[in-house]
Amino acid sequence: MTGAADRLTRRLAGLPATFTTREARAAGLSSRDLADAAAAGGIEDISRGVYRRTDVPPTAHVDLLAVCARAPHAVICGESALGLHELIDDIPFEVHIAVPRGTHRPAIAFPPTKVSQYAAGTFSYAIEQYEAAPGENVPVYSEARSVVDAVRHGGKAGRTLALGALNRYLRRRGQAGVADLQDAAKHLGALSTIRPAMEAVLA
Repeated sequence: MTGAADRLTRRLAGLPATFTTREARAAGLSSRDLADAAAAGGIEDISRGVYRRTDVPPTAHVDLLAVCARAPHAVICGESALGLHELIDDIPFEVHIAVPRGTHRPAIAFPPTKVSQYAAGTFSYAIEQYEAAPGENVPVYSEARSVVDAVRHGGKAGRTLALGALNRYLRRRGQAGVADLQDAAKHLGALSTIRPAMEAVLA
């Protein structure tokens, strides 16, 4: 191994499993270094300005890691959150993320990404950390909040999916789930929306 190749390997090893161009530059790697590493199969380009080392464990959630690296202040929401919580069977084509209303709305073409803007006052409510890969977490809304959001934001087109997620959640969580949903709905100002949905599912 040449000195340059050895230097590149050492510096790559010091980076996170998923890293940005900015992090690479801070570690002393140039754009040419990254191109060489990609050509040699040491890293893969997973989004504009985001890379993943190939010597780390594989994950089914590369798209989530890529999007969260591009939008570090966003939270996984919508169908993506329901999928992570195994409340729906379908894997959404787009990564669904939320940002506070009134802040920068990221534009991410790849992986395909759907950006929603949530009220700033409730944006930070019920955020959890999901381990998308060993040692790598992404922020995601809790099960209860994800269900309430699905019911209140789904509209007519998403009602079947929302009620399906609600039904699965209640079967899994039982009476404790009812209380958690009511707490989430109260916090989000959606009690008048979630109560009829729960009655329809529990009838």
